Amino acid sequence: MRAVDKLIAGYVVFVTAVIVLRGGLATPANWWLLGMHGLIGLLLYLFTRLGPDARAGRFLHDVYPLILLVPLYGEIGVLSVQLGVDSTFARDAIVQRWEATLFGGQVSHDWIRRAPSVFWSGLLHLAYFAYYPIVTLGPILLIVRGRRSAARRVLLATMLAFVMCYVIFVLFPVAGPNYAFPHPTGAVRDVWSARLVYAVLAGGSSFGAAFPSSHVAATLASVGALAREWRGLAAGFALPALLLTLGTVYCQMHYAVDALSGVAVGALSVWAGTKLAASEHPAEERRHDPSPPHAA
Repeated sequence: MRAVDKLIAGYVVFVTAVIVLRGGLATPANWWLLGMHGLIGLLLYLFTRLGPDARAGRFLHDVYPLILLVPLYGEIGVLSVQLGVDSTFARDAIVQRWEATLFGGQVSHDWIRRAPSVFWSGLLHLAYFAYYPIVTLGPILLIVRGRRSAARRVLLATMLAFVMCYVIFVLFPVAGPNYAFPHPTGAVRDVWSARLVYAVLAGGSSFGAAFPSSHVAATLASVGALAREWRGLAAGFALPALLLTLGTVYCQMHYAVDALSGVAVGALSVWAGTKLAASEHPAEERRHDPSPPHAA
């Protein structure tokens, strides 16, 4: 099994244990979650049976972590609601105290109201979506270029960031300012990109997945790992990643503490991913990934 497979397997085992220890076996919804865990385990087993000529299977093995993010993220909302909405908002109160201590107030609530700008609101809400192309396009374009091992290294760092955030979400769910505070009003809220963000969140946001910001952590981990593999593409992603980090706070999606902790998780993920990738079959990596590092 690859390092990313072991990472995902470990996370699935962790969440399964949490469900059992919380007495969740009496909840019908949790049986669906456990069934999903079983299917993920089966998928990981099948990957170990792939032959050298299974091109479609090898491609799926490379990109499947990105696909699994959808159900694993949705699972967090289910588990958070089961703990109780009031319990989650009690943790928001804790994070808000951290916020006030570090920044002297509630930055995510006050910033957009004290400095309202249709231009910046439109740009930063749009930058919020940079997360999706950054975490997906880097690995996929590397695969298209024939650099499968490089793609796996980038995905490993990205998934480390996601898994670290998801573990905290499960143990310490925080709703975030999008739920805790009234939404901004006026032109900054009515700009088209803001309406788009709120529409997407209404249909696909997981309650309790605010601290740390997985948007920030995974985006920075992906860009940081990509900088070691394809500097030109990483440079193109750098400004959108910076705007996303600022936008999560200005647009009231995350507390400033969420974004700051997301930066720390992203940096830790790049470091840990580099160490894990270097220790995982280095001779095989060189054989299957002939392109030089830092390719433009």
